Formats: sequence, structure tokens, C-alpha cells
Amino acid sequence: MRWWISIGVACLAGALASGDVATVAAAPGGKSAQQLSEKEASVDVELILAVDVSYSMDLDELAIQREGYAQALSSREFLQALKNGVHGRIAVTYFEWAASSDQKIIIPWRLIDGPETADAVAAEIMKTPIRRASRTSISGAIYFAMPMFDDNPYRGLRRVIDISGDGPNNNGPPVTIARDEAVNKGITINGLPIMVKEPSYSTMDIENLDLYYKDCVTGGRGSFVVTIKSRDEFKDAIRTKLLMEVAGRQPPPRIVPVADDPKEQPRVSCLIGEKIWQDRWGR
Repeated sequence: MRWWISIGVACLAGALASGDVATVAAAPGGKSAQQLSEKEASVDVELILAVDVSYSMDLDELAIQREGYAQALSSREFLQALKNGVHGRIAVTYFEWAASSDQKIIIPWRLIDGPETADAVAAEIMKTPIRRASRTSISGAIYFAMPMFDDNPYRGLRRVIDISGDGPNNNGPPVTIARDEAVNKGITINGLPIMVKEPSYSTMDIENLDLYYKDCVTGGRGSFVVTIKSRDEFKDAIRTKLLMEVAGRQPPPRIVPVADDPKEQPRVSCLIGEKIWQDRWGR
């Protein structure tokens, strides 16, 4: 079952976090992955944050997006949800993406087990210079993310790729092929479609990006989409999404579920981004 959520659920933050709270290194005590004990290596979720930095995102959006992730990771609600997990800790990595061959790791795998480690990761995110790049390859981001789980010294109860972006795939393999490969590996893909601007031919945006993300990008057990339709919603949306991923919970019953039927035709063509690019550039 997958879920489709509008950002009118900022109040979900309080419902998902109820509890108390306290480290950034690749592994505790400088140990290698092979030296970690099973207890040290165990986390509630291995979370990959894959963030769009294509030219369709303006500098203000990129700054708000990055600030939203930093604030969410160090928020009281996030730390409470973290403590309520089976292990009370997660492993997280953060990379930015654009074209199929353009991905940059901003934060390598880090353990977050309380306020000190959360603040350290948030500070790392904020101090990195903002960049922009051409093309939009969601499939490239998924293919880049999948082997990152194999390089992670931590082992989680769940593996999640969290993709945020403001446009459809227009470069690299079809996004559905990449999504299906990830889902077949037991990976969940969640989406944060950013819909704060009117669709524009110049930036190759599309209407119903939320439906595109729902039908073409997200997948796996408990996957969901949280939409952002105004700049004011950035920070609440990111916090809500991270809380749900850390808590490993499905939305409350008042959020309408969307059935996951593989025979159901996508409501938006999953090749719409490639078609727009072809129509505009002829390649």
C-alpha cells in the first residue's frame, strides 16, 4: 500500500513523535564497518536523502530546501520520534543530483542517535555551498543511491530513498525501470514533489507532478508522497516526511490511501519529461 499526502498534515508531526531524547562519525569510535558489533551496527532505518539541484530550482528554493532538512533533523519532534524507535538511532546520508551522471554526496553515511549527532549533520548540510546543474534524472539518482546501502556500515530494519524534486525525469533511463529495480531489492522510495511555481515551458515543469511522483517514482512497502505547493510549506513538509520515515509509520486513517495496483495505468505519462525534452531540443 502506498500513500498520497497533502502538506495539510503538518499536525502529523506531533502524532508521530512522542518521547525523549543524545553522536558524527562513519562508525562509533572510528571503527571500520567490519569492526562494528551487531548492536553498534543496528539502526531503525537506513535513510538516503536525494535532493534535486537542477536549474529549474531557483536559488531561493534551494536555500529553503536545504534549511528545511537541517531544521527538521535537529527538531524536537524528530528527536522524540528517533528515541521511540526500536534502536533509537538511524543512519542517514545526503546527496544532491541533477543529470544521470551528476550526483554529489554532501553528507556520507552518518549515525544520528540524539541531539549532538543530529545538530552535527544539520550543520554539515548548511555549510556546504549551494550549487545548481543541468538536466533532471530521477532514475540516475535512484541508481546512484542503491549501491550506497551496500557501503553503509549500519544495518537498518528498513531501507529508504527519499527523493525531492520539482520536475519529471528527462535524462537517463526511464524512471519506472530504476524504481522497480529498487523496490525488488526491498527498498522503499518516498517522494517530495515541489510544486511552488506555475508549470513553465522554459523550465519544463509539468502539472500534476504529485501524481507523477505517486505513479512513476515512489514504490515499496509503506511508500508515500508529501507535496509542497507553496514556499511556506517547505519546512513543515520536510519535517513531516522525515518523522514518518523515522517512525516507520503509515499516515493516520484520515489520510486517504491510494491502492497499489500494478495493472493500474499511470495518471501521468511516466515518460512525459523525456517527451518534453525531445519536443524542445529534438534529442
